[in-house]
Amino acid sequence: MGFFSKSFDPVIDLPDLSGKVILVTGGNAGIGYSTVKHLARRGAKVYMAARNKTKAEEAIAQLKIEGLGPGNGDVIWLKLDLKDPRNAKKAAEEVMKQEKRLDVLILTYIHSSVISPAVLTRSLQPLLDQTAAEPNSDVRIIVVSSVGHQFVSGQPRFRNLEDLNNELTRSMSPSFARYCMSKLMNILYASELQRRLTAGGSPITVISLHPGSVNTFSDEPALAKIKWIVKPIMALFFSHPDKGAYNSVFAAASEEVVKQREKYKGVYLMPVGKITEPAKLAKDEGLAKELWDTVEKFLREKEI
Repeated sequence: MGFFSKSFDPVIDLPDLSGKVILVTGGNAGIGYSTVKHLARRGAKVYMAARNKTKAEEAIAQLKIEGLGPGNGDVIWLKLDLKDPRNAKKAAEEVMKQEKRLDVLILTYIHSSVISPAVLTRSLQPLLDQTAAEPNSDVRIIVVSSVGHQFVSGQPRFRNLEDLNNELTRSMSPSFARYCMSKLMNILYASELQRRLTAGGSPITVISLHPGSVNTFSDEPALAKIKWIVKPIMALFFSHPDKGAYNSVFAAASEEVVKQREKYKGVYLMPVGKITEPAKLAKDEGLAKELWDTVEKFLREKEI
């Protein structure tokens, strides 16, 4: 649950990332924030994709307080609101205006559907492909999911938008059920993306993963009055986001992936860097294709 391998330390186990360009969604808080920090400290230029400019600027200022300075990479705010897929396309277009390369795309979305991240990925594909065509390239797309996908019951379908937006009101906890369903869709999307890239001859590596049990909620305002009780208890069972990001940064930048590229293509990782079989539903290629086709049909109809 909350325990991580002591054998991986991003400070010493990640290569120099100078010259690399990385985009992290949800990078202003939680695991996304820690992911940005680890990668920028190794020299990468990191786009912190987030909706709120003020919160992003506060996060970047905090990074500097925590030791991000001269010799490290740059962190740049990118406006991204995943609630509307058109905004995802705009964000991608902005990156493509500014950059000639994109080495890693990390999708750490939590509350959005699979549609906007799919639009972001698809819109950035020309830049990812351009980078992948360079000699000795190492382009990766990382999809942060969760073991929550294992709790999806029954036989879900993704035949249409209604299926994708199913509120699962018959579940004992609809909000938790929707969360788990979204995590299943994350893995299905990642695996189908890898299959299609590989079939097209692309060297890009797609990895989905579970970050671990991470405490990103003990600082919530609702818990302010009992924080002194909550934090010590949470520390026993949950890891700090800095450690929770270890699996994400391993997937994004570890040289182990370069050494055994074919082994890591399309896999699901448990912390840290452990290739693991996801639940049976997450390996259903027919279901993954159904999800993919429904998303594509929706985007065609909306002309996105």
